Amino acid sequence: MSQYLTLHPSNPQPRLLAQTVQALEGGGIVALPTDSGYALVAHLDDKNAADRLRRLRGLDAKHHLTLLCRDLSDISHFARVDNQQYRLLKMATPGRWTFILEATREVPKRVSHPSRKTIGIRVPEHHVVQALLAEISGPLLSTTLILPNEESPLVDPQDVRAKLDKQLDIILDAGNCPWEPTTVVDLTSAEPVLVRLGAADPALIGL
Repeated sequence: MSQYLTLHPSNPQPRLLAQTVQALEGGGIVALPTDSGYALVAHLDDKNAADRLRRLRGLDAKHHLTLLCRDLSDISHFARVDNQQYRLLKMATPGRWTFILEATREVPKRVSHPSRKTIGIRVPEHHVVQALLAEISGPLLSTTLILPNEESPLVDPQDVRAKLDKQLDIILDAGNCPWEPTTVVDLTSAEPVLVRLGAADPALIGL
């Protein structure tokens, strides 16, 4: 059974964050709330955990997994970012965006898109996620918690517990989270390309 940890939504308890970090560093899978539904996260360097993420979601190797990053310095370490892209990212983060960027060598090949060598990057605007990223000192590998054959993610921690209690290591409960998908922008071409319109307004970055 999963450990079910109840965190304060704006001031998460350090003891529970440390417990979560320990689980992730040990290869665990954690369900946590974000600013656009629940997500499944794992340590970036753990191959078995990445495979578990894909199995839980029913994803193949071509599906973009996403790095949850704390800030722009994390992004520039794991994705190639030129000056124009940096200015755009600075305007948009943190927020409800996912950006497709060219992955650096710091990203394991099993995580990036197998043919395009790209990676999804996200800086969520959520206190619990930000606090956890500060403790683990690096990005987390993530995917939105949408179960196979369903179209919408889970947003209620009790629903996560009911459906995945025996398949996860930790479920973090900081209350229900909103659901509207992130706006996805591909930054690998000469000009930004809007891939999916979601919660964030593309006009904010001139699209």
